[in-house]
Amino acid sequence: MTHTVHPYVHRLGIIRDWKSRWFTSDKKMYRENIKIDEMIRRFLMKRLRGTHTSGIEIERSANELRIILSTARPGLVIGRSGEHAATLRKELTDVVRKASEHSLPAGKQVKFDINEVRQPETNAAVVAYMIAEGLEKRMPFRRVLKQTVEKVIAVREVEGVRIALSGRLGGAEMSRKEEIKKGRIPLQTFRADIDFAHEQAYLPYGVVGIKVWIYRGNVYAGNQGTKRLQPAYKN
Repeated sequence: MTHTVHPYVHRLGIIRDWKSRWFTSDKKMYRENIKIDEMIRRFLMKRLRGTHTSGIEIERSANELRIILSTARPGLVIGRSGEHAATLRKELTDVVRKASEHSLPAGKQVKFDINEVRQPETNAAVVAYMIAEGLEKRMPFRRVLKQTVEKVIAVREVEGVRIALSGRLGGAEMSRKEEIKKGRIPLQTFRADIDFAHEQAYLPYGVVGIKVWIYRGNVYAGNQGTKRLQPAYKN
Protein backbone atom coordinates (compact mmCIF):
# COMPACT_ATOMS: atom_id res chain seq x y z
CA MET A 1 0.00 0.00 0.00
CA THR A 2 1.13 3.55 -0.68
CA HIS A 3 1.81 5.91 2.19
CA THR A 4 1.08 9.63 2.04
CA VAL A 5 3.82 11.72 3.65
CA HIS A 6 3.60 15.40 4.56
CA PRO A 7 5.75 17.35 2.03
CA TYR A 8 7.34 19.43 4.80
CA VAL A 9 8.30 16.49 7.04
CA HIS A 10 9.53 14.58 4.00
CA ARG A 11 12.25 17.23 3.46
CA LEU A 12 13.43 17.89 7.02
CA GLY A 13 17.19 18.17 7.12
CA ILE A 14 17.38 18.49 3.33
CA ILE A 15 15.80 21.82 2.39
CA ARG A 16 13.61 22.37 5.50
CA ASP A 17 14.39 23.15 9.12
CA TRP A 18 12.44 22.19 12.25
CA LYS A 19 9.67 24.57 13.32
CA SER A 20 10.57 24.07 16.99
CA ARG A 21 14.29 24.42 17.71
CA TRP A 22 15.44 23.48 21.20
CA PHE A 23 17.15 20.67 23.10
CA THR A 24 16.72 19.13 26.54
CA SER A 25 18.12 16.00 28.15
CA ASP A 26 15.45 15.92 30.88
CA LYS A 27 12.47 13.74 29.89
CA LYS A 28 10.08 15.72 32.11
CA MET A 29 11.10 19.03 30.53
CA TYR A 30 10.86 17.48 27.06
CA ARG A 31 7.24 16.49 27.71
CA GLU A 32 6.46 19.92 29.12
CA ASN A 33 8.10 21.77 26.22
CA ILE A 34 6.09 19.75 23.69
CA LYS A 35 2.89 20.63 25.57
CA ILE A 36 3.79 24.34 25.70
CA ASP A 37 4.63 24.44 21.98
CA GLU A 38 1.30 22.86 21.06
CA MET A 39 -0.67 25.26 23.27
CA ILE A 40 1.18 28.25 21.80
CA ARG A 41 0.37 27.16 18.24
CA ARG A 42 -3.30 26.49 19.05
CA PHE A 43 -3.67 29.83 20.79
CA LEU A 44 -2.03 31.82 17.97
CA MET A 45 -3.91 30.08 15.15
CA LYS A 46 -7.22 30.79 16.92
CA ARG A 47 -6.31 34.32 18.02
CA LEU A 48 -4.82 35.42 14.68
CA ARG A 49 -7.35 33.88 12.31
CA GLY A 50 -7.93 36.36 9.49
CA THR A 51 -4.44 37.89 9.62
CA HIS A 52 -3.05 35.44 7.02
CA THR A 53 -0.59 33.88 9.46
CA SER A 54 1.54 31.36 7.56
CA GLY A 55 4.01 29.97 10.07
CA ILE A 56 4.90 29.80 13.77
CA GLU A 57 8.48 28.95 14.79
CA ILE A 58 9.64 28.48 18.36
CA GLU A 59 13.23 28.79 19.60
CA ARG A 60 14.39 28.09 23.13
CA SER A 61 17.60 29.08 24.87
CA ALA A 62 18.67 29.19 28.49
CA ASN A 63 17.32 32.72 28.99
CA GLU A 64 14.44 33.16 26.56
CA LEU A 65 11.60 31.61 24.63
CA ARG A 66 11.37 33.26 21.21
CA ILE A 67 8.27 32.96 19.01
CA ILE A 68 8.72 33.91 15.33
CA LEU A 69 5.49 34.62 13.50
CA SER A 70 5.21 34.92 9.70
CA THR A 71 2.20 36.80 8.36
CA ALA A 72 1.10 38.52 5.17
CA ARG A 73 -0.66 41.25 7.18
CA PRO A 74 1.85 42.40 9.81
CA GLY A 75 0.00 45.67 10.35
CA LEU A 76 -3.02 43.85 11.80
CA VAL A 77 -0.82 41.86 14.18
CA ILE A 78 1.43 44.76 15.27
CA GLY A 79 -1.28 47.41 15.58
CA ARG A 80 -0.77 51.13 15.99
CA SER A 81 2.53 51.84 17.77
CA GLY A 82 2.86 48.10 18.53
CA GLU A 83 -0.16 47.96 20.84
CA HIS A 84 -1.55 44.66 19.52
CA ALA A 85 1.91 43.04 19.53
CA ALA A 86 2.52 44.07 23.15
CA THR A 87 -0.88 42.69 24.19
CA LEU A 88 -0.21 39.46 22.30
CA ARG A 89 3.16 39.07 24.01
CA LYS A 90 1.50 39.37 27.45
CA GLU A 91 -1.14 36.81 26.47
CA LEU A 92 1.56 34.42 25.23
CA THR A 93 3.41 34.80 28.54
CA ASP A 94 0.21 33.85 30.39
CA VAL A 95 -0.31 30.83 28.09
CA VAL A 96 3.24 29.61 28.76
CA ARG A 97 2.84 30.03 32.53
CA LYS A 98 -0.49 28.16 32.58
CA ALA A 99 0.85 25.33 30.41
CA SER A 100 4.11 24.81 32.31
CA GLU A 101 4.06 22.34 35.18
CA HIS A 102 7.09 24.09 36.69
CA SER A 103 7.03 27.84 37.27
CA LEU A 104 8.63 29.98 34.55
CA PRO A 105 12.24 30.77 35.61
CA ALA A 106 12.71 34.33 36.82
CA GLY A 107 15.35 35.17 34.21
CA LYS A 108 13.52 33.56 31.28
CA GLN A 109 11.57 35.88 28.99
CA VAL A 110 9.00 35.28 26.25
CA LYS A 111 9.99 37.27 23.16
CA PHE A 112 7.95 37.82 20.03
CA ASP A 113 9.10 38.54 16.45
CA ILE A 114 6.92 39.18 13.40
CA ASN A 115 8.15 38.54 9.85
CA GLU A 116 6.32 39.79 6.78
CA VAL A 117 5.50 37.41 3.92
CA ARG A 118 6.49 39.51 0.90
CA GLN A 119 4.71 37.39 -1.75
CA PRO A 120 1.52 35.91 -0.27
CA GLU A 121 0.69 34.01 -3.49
CA THR A 122 3.80 31.83 -3.06
CA ASN A 123 2.82 30.74 0.47
CA ALA A 124 0.46 27.77 0.73
CA ALA A 125 -0.95 28.74 4.15
CA VAL A 126 -1.86 32.25 3.00
CA VAL A 127 -3.44 30.89 -0.20
CA ALA A 128 -5.49 28.42 1.87
CA TYR A 129 -6.74 31.31 4.04
CA MET A 130 -7.72 33.24 0.91
CA ILE A 131 -9.77 30.27 -0.33
CA ALA A 132 -11.42 29.84 3.07
CA GLU A 133 -12.38 33.53 3.12
CA GLY A 134 -13.87 33.25 -0.37
CA LEU A 135 -15.92 30.20 0.56
CA GLU A 136 -17.13 31.77 3.81
CA LYS A 137 -18.33 34.79 1.79
CA ARG A 138 -20.62 32.33 -0.09
CA MET A 139 -18.73 32.61 -3.39
CA PRO A 140 -19.10 29.62 -5.79
CA PHE A 141 -16.32 27.17 -5.01
CA ARG A 142 -15.40 26.56 -8.67
CA ARG A 143 -14.89 30.27 -9.23
CA VAL A 144 -12.77 30.51 -6.09
CA LEU A 145 -10.61 27.59 -7.24
CA LYS A 146 -10.11 28.94 -10.75
CA GLN A 147 -9.33 32.51 -9.69
CA THR A 148 -6.91 31.38 -6.98
CA VAL A 149 -4.99 29.02 -9.27
CA GLU A 150 -4.64 31.70 -11.95
CA LYS A 151 -3.45 34.22 -9.37
CA VAL A 152 -0.85 31.83 -7.91
CA ILE A 153 0.51 30.47 -11.20
CA ALA A 154 0.95 34.04 -12.49
CA VAL A 155 3.77 34.59 -9.96
CA ARG A 156 7.18 34.10 -11.55
CA GLU A 157 8.62 31.90 -8.77
CA VAL A 158 5.72 29.41 -8.87
CA GLU A 159 6.05 26.43 -11.22
CA GLY A 160 3.02 24.46 -10.13
CA VAL A 161 -0.04 24.62 -7.89
CA ARG A 162 -2.61 22.08 -6.75
CA ILE A 163 -5.72 22.78 -4.66
CA ALA A 164 -8.17 20.21 -3.28
CA LEU A 165 -11.52 20.88 -1.58
CA SER A 166 -13.53 18.24 0.28
CA GLY A 167 -16.89 18.42 2.01
CA ARG A 168 -20.47 19.37 1.18
CA LEU A 169 -19.44 21.62 -1.70
CA GLY A 170 -22.18 23.99 -2.77
CA GLY A 171 -24.43 22.69 0.00
CA ALA A 172 -24.85 19.27 -1.66
CA GLU A 173 -26.41 16.41 0.30
CA MET A 174 -23.37 14.17 -0.09
CA SER A 175 -19.79 15.27 0.49
CA ARG A 176 -17.27 14.95 -2.32
CA LYS A 177 -13.84 16.08 -3.41
CA GLU A 178 -12.96 18.62 -6.10
CA GLU A 179 -9.39 19.24 -7.24
CA ILE A 180 -7.65 21.60 -9.65
CA LYS A 181 -4.02 21.51 -10.74
CA LYS A 182 -1.78 23.62 -12.94
CA GLY A 183 1.93 23.03 -13.62
CA ARG A 184 4.11 20.40 -11.94
CA ILE A 185 4.03 19.11 -8.34
CA PRO A 186 6.99 16.65 -7.98
CA LEU A 187 6.20 15.31 -4.50
CA GLN A 188 8.90 12.61 -4.53
CA THR A 189 11.81 14.91 -5.43
CA PHE A 190 13.54 15.84 -2.18
CA ARG A 191 15.12 19.04 -3.49
CA ALA A 192 11.76 20.28 -4.82
CA ASP A 193 10.63 23.29 -2.78
CA ILE A 194 6.99 22.34 -2.19
CA ASP A 195 4.96 24.33 0.31
CA PHE A 196 1.89 22.60 1.74
CA ALA A 197 -0.93 23.75 4.00
CA HIS A 198 -4.40 22.61 5.03
CA GLU A 199 -7.20 24.84 6.28
CA GLN A 200 -10.91 24.65 7.09
CA ALA A 201 -13.77 26.86 5.91
CA TYR A 202 -16.69 27.01 8.34
CA LEU A 203 -19.96 27.14 6.38
CA PRO A 204 -23.63 26.85 7.51
CA TYR A 205 -23.93 23.35 6.04
CA GLY A 206 -20.67 22.01 7.44
CA VAL A 207 -16.89 22.29 7.34
CA VAL A 208 -15.04 22.25 4.01
CA GLY A 209 -11.44 21.02 4.05
CA ILE A 210 -8.84 22.85 1.95
CA LYS A 211 -5.43 21.52 0.91
CA VAL A 212 -2.88 23.54 -1.08
CA TRP A 213 0.42 22.48 -2.67
CA ILE A 214 2.71 25.11 -4.28
CA TYR A 215 5.88 24.15 -6.16
CA ARG A 216 8.52 26.90 -6.20
CA GLY A 217 11.32 25.17 -8.10
CA ASN A 218 14.26 23.07 -6.92
CA VAL A 219 16.66 24.06 -4.13
CA TYR A 220 20.33 23.18 -4.60
CA ALA A 221 23.34 23.55 -2.30
CA GLY A 222 24.25 26.93 -3.80
CA ASN A 223 20.81 28.54 -3.47
CA GLN A 224 19.36 27.28 -0.20
CA GLY A 225 17.14 30.33 -0.14
CA THR A 226 16.25 30.06 3.57
CA LYS A 227 17.65 33.48 4.49
CA ARG A 228 16.35 34.93 7.74
CA LEU A 229 14.58 38.20 6.90
CA GLN A 230 14.68 41.24 9.15
CA PRO A 231 11.52 41.04 11.27
CA ALA A 232 8.86 43.72 10.84
CA TYR A 233 8.47 43.74 14.65
CA LYS A 234 10.93 42.57 17.26
CA ASN A 235 10.49 42.47 21.01
